[in-house]
Amino acid sequence: MTGTTRSSSGLDDRRKRLLFRCWHRGTREMDLILGRFADAEIGNLSDAELGELERLLEVNDPDLYAAITGDKVLPADVTGALFARIKGFPIADGNA
Repeated sequence: MTGTTRSSSGLDDRRKRLLFRCWHRGTREMDLILGRFADAEIGNLSDAELGELERLLEVNDPDLYAAITGDKVLPADVTGALFARIKGFPIADGNA
């Protein structure tokens, strides 16, 4: 699976926009990491977590990918609890 499995139906405009942005990053690796996380979690995120996700989406793909893989440290204002959840989220779909 290489695309969203979640419908945006029933989501508010902010969540719809974030779901789209998570799946359309510019690099396929980040699409899969953020998109799969968003598919699973976007409906359950608090307003504060949505804000953190919005801040993370402002980080360019190479830097964000390096931070997720442990090769770079990002500023503390973008690496809160939600970043840790994304970093620990399984990216494989289990069908490999």
